[in-house]
Amino acid sequence: MALYEWIKALHILAVISWMAGMLYLPRLFVYHTAATPGSETSETFKVMERRLLKAIINPAMIVTWIAGLYLAYEGGWFRSGWFHGKFTLVILLSAVHGVLVRRFKDFAVDRNTRSSRYYRILNETPAVLMIGIVLLVVLKPF
Repeated sequence: MALYEWIKALHILAVISWMAGMLYLPRLFVYHTAATPGSETSETFKVMERRLLKAIINPAMIVTWIAGLYLAYEGGWFRSGWFHGKFTLVILLSAVHGVLVRRFKDFAVDRNTRSSRYYRILNETPAVLMIGIVLLVVLKPF
């Protein structure tokens, strides 16, 4: 098989992993808000959040970006209108990733000031962006 196809498969696997983590981490935050800071439950959530972020979400985002940029270059997609839309949404998804990292750091030092409602809303953001990205990639409307 051609290298492009292998990189595409790697990209898809990385995206699935990144999205799984991006959808799960804010859900953990929802439950973490109900835990008393310093409690055993809170400390367990901290371990779960750290492992999810460090072992899955961050590496998956890096692989997604590297493989995606390779595919865009080799496929000549930088000149396509749909790709510009997709790229914008991926940048927004990366910004949400940054927000989740910031919230993770707040929880790590028991300084969360956000409500569970905030995290429920934040939990939906990656899904909405993912829908837009998939529609642009599959339909290539412009």
